[in-house]
Amino acid sequence: MRVNSRRKRPTIVVLGGINMDLIGVTPRLPRPGETLPGERFYTAPGGKGANQAVAAARLGADVRLVGRVGMDSFGAEQLRSLQSNGVDTTGVAQDPDNPSGVAIILLDSRRQNYIVAAYGANLACDGDQMEAVKEAMDGADALLIQLEIPLDVSLAAARYAKSKGIAVVWDPAPARELGPEVYRSTDIVTPNQVEAAMLTGVDVVDPRTAQEAAQALREKGASTAVVKLGERGVSYSSAADSGHVDAYEVDAVDTIAAGDAFCAALAVGLAEGRELEDSVRFGAAAGALAVTRAGAQEAMPHRDEVERLVDGGADEYQR
Repeated sequence: MRVNSRRKRPTIVVLGGINMDLIGVTPRLPRPGETLPGERFYTAPGGKGANQAVAAARLGADVRLVGRVGMDSFGAEQLRSLQSNGVDTTGVAQDPDNPSGVAIILLDSRRQNYIVAAYGANLACDGDQMEAVKEAMDGADALLIQLEIPLDVSLAAARYAKSKGIAVVWDPAPARELGPEVYRSTDIVTPNQVEAAMLTGVDVVDPRTAQEAAQALREKGASTAVVKLGERGVSYSSAADSGHVDAYEVDAVDTIAAGDAFCAALAVGLAEGRELEDSVRFGAAAGALAVTRAGAQEAMPHRDEVERLVDGGADEYQR
């Protein structure tokens, strides 16, 4: 895996989902057949690929996003949001045959999120996106991918990046079973505890079991595994290093896109030449800041905020 020890401003390519989030806030989830009054509703640009692209751009990287949106109001709004955050959307196609993807999100009183996604145009990603990825990877330091577009496209992109010596960071979300070829094509795999449990069979409930899952992922072929535990922190394992980074204590507004902020910051840190532990800590700070704000892309933190939190500035994010 190549990391960038020369340039201060890394180049990150993101291939992934672009959705509009439709968010409802409710005291609890309704029971079957029950209509439950909600507290409020709002929309926000989202999608794991788009969120990670915005997060990386706000952290100081040059970011090129590849994906697909519909030729509808949601797609137009997404493109405006991405471009306003400095993301290069040259590789984002507008699909005349499929609607933009949407994610229907419920937030409960603990601000935990429950998500149903209808991926729309994301699922139409094909060889055109693969060609766009090849163009975007010229001079890139890292490729970020997830599981919101067809797996064969993501896998082809990962293989191409590896052949060019470009680091591949794969966020295996939403959770699904993966074959050995995925792990062999990945430098760093970054599941949360639910995804890690599905992928390994380990019941991930604390740092010890997260380490077990990380080791199991490495045995499957991943060079490095990073398991996100939410408020319990992040565990990581590679051939050279393993350990755990505690979560930053902040007051949560919602947990939407915290994992996306983490993955983007991890990739930026590594691309800047940081060691794995420092990059994980940088990611943990970005993820913590994301939960202090509502929404997805709007919640992605800026570089100075993350650095301030890493340096001990948690008090301003606690009531």
